[in-house]
Amino acid sequence: MLDHPTDTEFRTGFVREPSALKHCPALVLNADFRPLSYYPLSLWPWQDAIKAVFLDRVMILAEYDEVVRSQRAAIRIPSVVVLKDYVRPQKRVAFTRFNLFLRDEFCCQYCGSRGDLTFDHVLPRSRGGVTSWENVVAACSPCNLKKANKPLKQSGLSLRRPPFRPDVEDMQRAGRRFPPNHLHESWVDFLYWDAELEA
Repeated sequence: MLDHPTDTEFRTGFVREPSALKHCPALVLNADFRPLSYYPLSLWPWQDAIKAVFLDRVMILAEYDEVVRSQRAAIRIPSVVVLKDYVRPQKRVAFTRFNLFLRDEFCCQYCGSRGDLTFDHVLPRSRGGVTSWENVVAACSPCNLKKANKPLKQSGLSLRRPPFRPDVEDMQRAGRRFPPNHLHESWVDFLYWDAELEA
């Protein structure tokens, strides 16, 4: 029996902890052959992928060379699986630190640097600013200190682009540009097959 309590959680409960994915993770595709998520990439530990195969919830599209054995059979570990039932994508993007950094492409929205990131309220909270997609940006620590609680015009800084509320497609586009550290060769076609071709 799978650890996931409901069918919906089983199909969307992909692993976010890298330690669980060190050995042969499976890329999980929706029934339309697109990854369930790019942020984080929808991956299952190999054990969950094999359980899903035996429960007839997925089809195997690609396999690793590694084999696991039971008393009765030897099974090649799946590297790409596709769900048999379509899962409707989430319409709302959660306002989290990771999603904020992903929206802002992991760079300071004032100077463009990529190191030592934190976040900044464009209109400071002390002046009535709220914590929202439209008022918070990724910022490096030096720019954050320089801006402090001053309005943007008084700080001497300017935004590279105004903050905005991203939709799921914005985040999927951003997620494609920042893949995880480990990409198995069997995943690549499924991650980028629907990307626009350059002229």
